[in-house]
Amino acid sequence: MKAVLHDVYGPPEVLRVEETEPPVPGEGEVLVQVHAAGVDPGVWHLTAGLPYLIRAAGFGLRAPKRRIRGLDVSGRVTAVGPGVTRFRPGDEVYGIADGSFAEYTCAKAAKLAHRPANLTHAQAATVPISGATALQALRDAGRLKPGQTVLVIGAAGGVGSFAVQLAKALGARVTAVCSPGKADLVRALGADQVIDYTRTDFTDGTHRHDLVLDIAGNRSLTLLRRTLNPHGTLVIVGGENGGRWIGGNDRQLRALLLSPFLRERLLGLLAKERYADLDVLRELIEAGTVTPALDRTYPLTEVPAAVARLMAGQVRGKLAIQVRTD
Repeated sequence: MKAVLHDVYGPPEVLRVEETEPPVPGEGEVLVQVHAAGVDPGVWHLTAGLPYLIRAAGFGLRAPKRRIRGLDVSGRVTAVGPGVTRFRPGDEVYGIADGSFAEYTCAKAAKLAHRPANLTHAQAATVPISGATALQALRDAGRLKPGQTVLVIGAAGGVGSFAVQLAKALGARVTAVCSPGKADLVRALGADQVIDYTRTDFTDGTHRHDLVLDIAGNRSLTLLRRTLNPHGTLVIVGGENGGRWIGGNDRQLRALLLSPFLRERLLGLLAKERYADLDVLRELIEAGTVTPALDRTYPLTEVPAAVARLMAGQVRGKLAIQVRTD
């Protein structure tokens, strides 16, 4: 089968398409014929091996232990391993599979769900990681209630584009922060107010919110606290400017240490990969409440270009890799 591999950490150019043996499903796994795969920041972090913390976490100190990249997947089950009862060959699924930039990949059944019937494979492949992260940030960490106000920083990105729609579905009033070139997308997603961060300082304390999601931002906790109502909640979903060793995780660590001494709740989110959330997202998507914001698709041979575009901050919503036609 064809797959996108790399043997060294580095820029997107280290990724290449090669022929390799297809995987065999083990206990609790299914073999998926990949139709499409999503592109998210985790892909380029694992490609670059940065921050170094991820290498120490078991992904390979000097070289990647797993050579095939890709996480989000949408495709068709072709075989099931021992112990799998939720799926059978022919089922169309979407979810998370380490190594989805390939014609076939193995995934744990616990990380897959049936594909939303009203989505193409390319659309479905953009949902699992970003959609589930947004859902957990709002519902679980943020404890969002109807009528509350939410500020989404980074609203035009992968997680942000789902967070705006999910917050509206949960009954909140949403203020979205993005660059001026992406404001039209965010409005179309349902944001009640859109702030251009290049022209407006939304951390000056003028407007405060019950829940703030900071997605891949770099603002200090002091500034972010100015955006919160008394006893409001800040959920730090990511960060990209914390250095080569721990990346944006430094703010999450500081939030964990400071929160017990503050009236506000400051949290870092470590999203879980579970099929129950994929089922929730499927129901919302099939009801028309949530729609993936698919920017564009790339063929398997152009994965490096897709990752480079993501790193450059040029994506409106999500990117997908089209491996097979629907």
